[in-house]
Amino acid sequence: MGTWTRRSRVAAAVLAGVLGAGLLAGCSGSTGAGPDKPDKNLTVWTLENLPARMAATKKVVSRYEKHRGVRVQLVGVDEAQLPQLIMSAAAAGDLPDVIAALPLGQVWQMYGNGLLNTEMPADIIEDLGPGTFDANALRLTADGRKRLSVPSDAWLQLLVYRKDLFARAHLAPPTTYRTMTEAAAKLDKGRMDGISLATDPGDVFTQQSFENVALANDCRLIGDGTGGKSAGGGSGDDAVALDSPACRRAFATYRSLARDHGPPGTQTLDSTRATYFAGRSPMLMWSSFLLDELAGERADTRPSCARCGKDPGFLAKNSGITTAFQGPDARRPGQFGEITSWTVTRTAETEATRGFIAYMMGAGYQGWFGMAPEGKIPVREGTADDPDKYTRAWRHSRLGVEATHRRPLDEIYSDTLLDELADGIGHMRRWGITEGEGALVGATNGELPVAKAVGEMTSGRTPPGEAAREADEEVAALRRSLR
Repeated sequence: MGTWTRRSRVAAAVLAGVLGAGLLAGCSGSTGAGPDKPDKNLTVWTLENLPARMAATKKVVSRYEKHRGVRVQLVGVDEAQLPQLIMSAAAAGDLPDVIAALPLGQVWQMYGNGLLNTEMPADIIEDLGPGTFDANALRLTADGRKRLSVPSDAWLQLLVYRKDLFARAHLAPPTTYRTMTEAAAKLDKGRMDGISLATDPGDVFTQQSFENVALANDCRLIGDGTGGKSAGGGSGDDAVALDSPACRRAFATYRSLARDHGPPGTQTLDSTRATYFAGRSPMLMWSSFLLDELAGERADTRPSCARCGKDPGFLAKNSGITTAFQGPDARRPGQFGEITSWTVTRTAETEATRGFIAYMMGAGYQGWFGMAPEGKIPVREGTADDPDKYTRAWRHSRLGVEATHRRPLDEIYSDTLLDELADGIGHMRRWGITEGEGALVGATNGELPVAKAVGEMTSGRTPPGEAAREADEEVAALRRSLR
């Protein structure tokens, strides 16, 4: 499981407070204005800190050290500790050279507080060839023409469903709001709940799940400039837009699915997966990190349905996957996902850092994304000489290093699904990033105003319209506090 699933609300709130309030900007003067003197020693923090992944990363890094004569100190960092570690390191003038696997919101927050070297990522990408990267990944990790980081890999939010149960009930695949809600209603009977959907107000997973549903209906965090007034104040592209008609419909649909057809009580990251794995719901919204577990290949999290004991791969064989779906207000399907990056701090040693990241995106790239290919879909598709080299290698990659049997992805899942996952990076959308509101995105992941509104709504305390208005007002207030 990726570290994205382990982030606590408290940790994310600390990061939003530290970075959003500008405390790091205040202390960053002690970090110096330029790079460290060359000494061929690099400190690399990585959020891929699970033991098996650390071991896999060290193997890749050791090959670089051997051939380049550079010593790399690899430090595994838990996301819960990252905010305090960044603050302390910035104050002490001891930032790492590189941070690996940093999510978009945190990249933008560090950028907003002057902690990033934005010239080196541009140089690295130019050397590797911008055309070898997914264009959308480059767009989401840039502020106009300024490169914030070197995008590495991505995971996608998926809607997983029991295609055997859908076929038996003569239901169409859940690719729209209508087909989702119809299936949830029809299959919600007996011990079966209609869908497993997150409702925990204190978990960023709930916010991610709602954003996935919202993007499908073209519900935006920030207005698109077409006019209109929000409860949060402002108009057009200057307004928080969560109280728009499209967003109100997204809130109402989420409530119908989660409250009317979901299991009773608060649903978390773990409980949603457990319900689907037990065969007690026909639909689940989760990330692509699920794919090794769904196949029964993880000893720590295995499907437990009645037929899964004799056949651990039963659910994988009988599950369909929707990578993007569409609401009635949208002109095209939408999908949430996360891009993680190699991020260079403002004090990084120039030449050694450039060479290291270029290596990890070149000769070492397959070892990097291959340690968890189900959740590390490469955003660099290939090289100038072999344009689909890395996408092709990813399709043949064995399941992640935590899997019991590391079978190749394309031995378990269809070419069609793998094509959709690879193509999904290009279709991925994110609230606020392309509108230049990356710092706000990071802050909302800390304060969780949308997750709180969803929790209030799905518990029955507020109707969907009020939930939309409350989320709009909370995000607008948070946005004002960052200015």
